[in-house]
Amino acid sequence: MNLSVGIIGLPNVGKSTLFNALLKKQAAFVANYPFATIEPNIGIVPVPDSRLETLADIVARDSLPAELVQNDIKKRPPIVPATVKFIDIAGLVKGANVGAGLGNKFLSHIREVSIIAHVVRAFEDPSTGSGQAPIIREGSVDPKTDYETIQTELILADLETLAKLKTTKKPLILSSIDGKRQEVIDKIHDGLNRGVPVGNIELLEEEKELIKGLFFLSEKPEIVVLNVSEQALKDAEQVTRKYAELLRVSESKIVVICAKIEAELAELIDEEQKQYLADLGLKQSGLERLIQKAYETLGLISFLTAGEKEVRAWTLRLGSTSLAASGTIHTDFEKKFIKAEVVSYNDFVTLGGWRGAREKGKARMEGRDYIVKDGEVIEFKIGS
Repeated sequence: MNLSVGIIGLPNVGKSTLFNALLKKQAAFVANYPFATIEPNIGIVPVPDSRLETLADIVARDSLPAELVQNDIKKRPPIVPATVKFIDIAGLVKGANVGAGLGNKFLSHIREVSIIAHVVRAFEDPSTGSGQAPIIREGSVDPKTDYETIQTELILADLETLAKLKTTKKPLILSSIDGKRQEVIDKIHDGLNRGVPVGNIELLEEEKELIKGLFFLSEKPEIVVLNVSEQALKDAEQVTRKYAELLRVSESKIVVICAKIEAELAELIDEEQKQYLADLGLKQSGLERLIQKAYETLGLISFLTAGEKEVRAWTLRLGSTSLAASGTIHTDFEKKFIKAEVVSYNDFVTLGGWRGAREKGKARMEGRDYIVKDGEVIEFKIGS
């Protein structure tokens, strides 16, 4: 499945700097004035997954005759990681819902993403008093006000969506489904008028289904990305608690990132990145933590395939069946599905691949209703 993350926020909060770092190249134009980003910049970023390197080594050894197996594997299968599409959406400003700052155009881009990464500037402008030109904070006041400004624009855009519904012709007699749908719409309208995003309004699953096609912006799953200074990054847990209370969001929604450090990491090779992170007392880059948070928030996992042609990670919704997993590889696999041969990642590694897992009885055949778990290595048996 395709995972797309829309990076939003007020102008000059660090969105484009973060985007450039994520892509490890200068893919977006960064400048210290509003609307440096006009069209959404789009980049495909591989999901960091160290398991793939290990699997590739094991598959290379497993495919050789026992007498030829060596520690130094020259021919490994290609590695294909799962990917995330990041979309750098131009900065929103107050009044975006009525077109301010090209807002209508930018709001339409938000409708197309799976999840929002809302970047909030949580650091002081280092250029102040340094003789350098200060960063222009278009519409920006403080983290709390900045966050609420974007939330308000999304809510106002959703109210506009409901207003347009009222202008459409309604049947003289409402069906029972139409009646229930109207009740849900009224419930949402009441919540929005009280400043409650659609995502925070308690709805039953059947109620969510009734309004599925309306694509409310404030219903989008959200990650709050706090763009902090290098010093604040070292106190990430304390910063998370502080801003969770200030912004009135769950701590689980927050990722603390220093866009400046991410930009510096982007210029380094892998080994240098690891050393830099270690020097900072960090185990993971902001990219890794942001992607993990997106997976967690959307309820996504990765399953793995490991063969001589390639070693690959595939994105799947938590709770999906082996039949659905086969369909992520190719739609024909679902039609011709017979069985799925499954082994846990740890068993695959410990036993040296498919051969060892099969010999020890750790590779098992599962049917179409089997619920796939994160990290499982799967080989699908497909009919002709």
